[in-house]
Amino acid sequence: MGVFDFLGSPDINEGLKQYQSEQRAILLDAREADEYAGGHIKGSKNLPLSRFEKAESMFTDKSLPIYVYCHSGGRSKRMVAGLVKLGYEKVVNIGGIMDYKGRLER
Repeated sequence: MGVFDFLGSPDINEGLKQYQSEQRAILLDAREADEYAGGHIKGSKNLPLSRFEKAESMFTDKSLPIYVYCHSGGRSKRMVAGLVKLGYEKVVNIGGIMDYKGRLER
């Protein structure tokens, strides 16, 4: 369960503040590669939900804090559940990029 799950819909802007305050944290975009290429949050890594099991080869330290977003929050919620099943200890769904107030990188 992510830190923001009790609030209902996560606020990506608040989630990013928490991500930025964590040392060694990873920001993960759960959208497909073409969506990521169309605009993403600076510093994020792309790992589509459909390939979430590849996380184990990308992030071998399962204690790393991982903050996950997607377009609206649905895929990121499912990605968090999948990563927890793989043994990741701190995984947070921060919601959807459609509510992001910052600038996107292309």
